[in-house]
Amino acid sequence: MVTTSIIMALVIVAVAGVAYVAGNRFGRKSTEGIVKQAEDLATKVLEDARREADTITKEAELKAKDVALEAKEAAEADLKEKKKDLLNQEKRIQQKEENLDKKADLFDQKEMEILKKEQAINLKEQALGSKEEELDRSIGEQKARLEAISGMTAEEAKNSLMEAMESEARHDAAKRIKLIEDEARETADKKSKEIMALAIQRYAGEYVSEKCVSVVPLPSDEMKGRIIGREGRNIRALEAATGIDLIIDDTPEAVILSGFNPVRREVARLSLEKLLADGRIHPGRIEEVVSKSEEEVEKAIKEAGEQAAFDLGVHGINPEILKLIGRLKYRTSYTQNVYQHSLEVAFLCGIMAAELGINVKQAKRAGLLHDLGKAVDHEVEGSHAVIGADLARKYGESPKIVHAIAAHHEDEKPTTILAVLVQAADALSGARPGARREMMETYVKRLEDLERIATSFQGVQNSFAIQAGREIRVMVSSEQVTDEQSVLLARDIAKKIESEMTYPGMIKVNVIRETRATEFAR
Repeated sequence: MVTTSIIMALVIVAVAGVAYVAGNRFGRKSTEGIVKQAEDLATKVLEDARREADTITKEAELKAKDVALEAKEAAEADLKEKKKDLLNQEKRIQQKEENLDKKADLFDQKEMEILKKEQAINLKEQALGSKEEELDRSIGEQKARLEAISGMTAEEAKNSLMEAMESEARHDAAKRIKLIEDEARETADKKSKEIMALAIQRYAGEYVSEKCVSVVPLPSDEMKGRIIGREGRNIRALEAATGIDLIIDDTPEAVILSGFNPVRREVARLSLEKLLADGRIHPGRIEEVVSKSEEEVEKAIKEAGEQAAFDLGVHGINPEILKLIGRLKYRTSYTQNVYQHSLEVAFLCGIMAAELGINVKQAKRAGLLHDLGKAVDHEVEGSHAVIGADLARKYGESPKIVHAIAAHHEDEKPTTILAVLVQAADALSGARPGARREMMETYVKRLEDLERIATSFQGVQNSFAIQAGREIRVMVSSEQVTDEQSVLLARDIAKKIESEMTYPGMIKVNVIRETRATEFAR
């Protein structure tokens, strides 16, 4: 605005100058009037400009004062904030110093306690040292008294005790060796009997045993003459057609069929029963009836094989193998029916395979076929495991199944889980209570007696008879029985079992002592 007033003043001056020039041209009086007016106006404008300049200057001074005031206030606020921060830092430093002082006091206190404990420990060590010396003196005196009483030195007593223990250990070792030898001899005897029984069943020889006879009851003793026929032609025809010997002796109202082939013996039994029911007994009729009986037995064998495969859910088995499985119905092993044994092994294999997460159907198949070789007659040479493996390979079974059959009696070394499963299931089926000769009641009684004998000793908490009574595990209390005492306890239990029980083979006694340490983290 100052600049605008100055410009207006200059304009007025210029107008006055123009008026002056014009006055020179148009007249002096009129010109003076105009100049005067211009001068008045210029003076007025200048005064207004001065006043406006003063106003602007004052406003500028006021603004400068305001800015200075604001800057001062901001500086004071900043200063206050810094003072506040300094005070906080000072307080924190002071608090840390106090904490350090407290920790220093605690350290000093703990150091004093440690020193006191060290002094107490030193005193206890001194006391223990003196007590140890007293104990050594008393032990020496006791040793001297014992040596005087026994008439021998401590070294001689130690040697005597060691000799006694060595003699007892040698006696126990010799006894254990004898037991092992007896068990091996008994196992070998059982195995030889099993092999011979199997060989007799597969070979139709001329000797008979109690396993190889069947008895057919007669309605009367008069039928014996009709069975023999004129000059023995009927009995000769029946024996020739069936391959089974007929024994007609003094046994009242009975005929004994003797033969090592159970299938042929079954054919002869059915044929004789049909002839007795029909009443017409002559060579022509005998051949006809035997032929029909053979067809019936073959049909029953086939149906038995198919039923076994159906019950197990195993499909795709060659029909020839199914016939062999059916023939196992007429075979026995240690009085155990081989057909039922094969089904049992198959179910056991399936159960264990399911637990292990492997192929259940494959395991059942291997279990069902593992004794396939027992269905073959003597014409095929080799052990039944090798024969069964060859048959399975011949009729298209997989290599895993073939290997499991061949390895279930260690004819081949088992290299698969399936082969080991078949081995285990076969052993389980043969060793289960009641499977082979041993009665269930006898088996349970033996297990109960084992556990009763074990629990009769002090410190025994529990006892478990396992492995079909061939091992007993004894759990003892760690507070009542030490490690050294557990060895003696095992020997005492074994001796008591030997004196009170009668059992085949050897029973293993395992004494188990467990120590647990428990602490809680808080």
